[in-house]
Amino acid sequence: MASPAVTLATRLGLDFRDPALLEQALVHSSFVNEHPESSLPSNERLEFLGDAVISLVFSEALWIGHPDEPEGSLTTRRAVIVSTRGLARIAARLDLGSALQMGQGAERSGERGRGSVLAASLEALVAAIYVDQGLPTVRDLLHEWAAPELDAPPGSLAPKPVKSRLQELSIATTGKAPVYTLVSAEGPDHSKHYVVAVSVADQHLGSGEGHSRREAETEAARSALERLPAREP
Repeated sequence: MASPAVTLATRLGLDFRDPALLEQALVHSSFVNEHPESSLPSNERLEFLGDAVISLVFSEALWIGHPDEPEGSLTTRRAVIVSTRGLARIAARLDLGSALQMGQGAERSGERGRGSVLAASLEALVAAIYVDQGLPTVRDLLHEWAAPELDAPPGSLAPKPVKSRLQELSIATTGKAPVYTLVSAEGPDHSKHYVVAVSVADQHLGSGEGHSRREAETEAARSALERLPAREP
């Protein structure tokens, strides 16, 4: 039976000169922590490089593909695409999560579907391809994988408020709206510090802090978004 890495490479049409790079790109840090005897490091160093490569490729693609748009519009487009949410959406489209080597504890806590994990896996994969095959190959693949985002009409990628996004995704995945709970509100009236927790279907997904309850709820929603499966509502 083929390994998840080989299955992924076959499905995506990848042909690595150094297969160890692909294997490393798919090693979550939790696997290394639980298996110190493993010869492969985690994908965190590749993630660091992939972040820069992705930013370069998408900046170039947007600059060439939308010659009439001003710098501010291009910056907004790029920010949405390279955000954790944006990269996680692309990674989910490629089903990268299924190929990750992950520790049992992280597996049980749902890390395989977490947005930040998916985004990091895409960055690591891109870096592995870049090191193995160079920028032209990476450019072609990213243009293909992110075609819907790169070709979107102006303004269509503008991010919704995080609480709205959480509400839509929560209802789409569980059929229930998120519930915000005030954990604490401490300090004088002119300088209170709020802590709010948010849960979906009775499962705690995140918490946030702020100088107002609204600010704390926004941060809690941002935290929760990373723990829900990366999919469009």
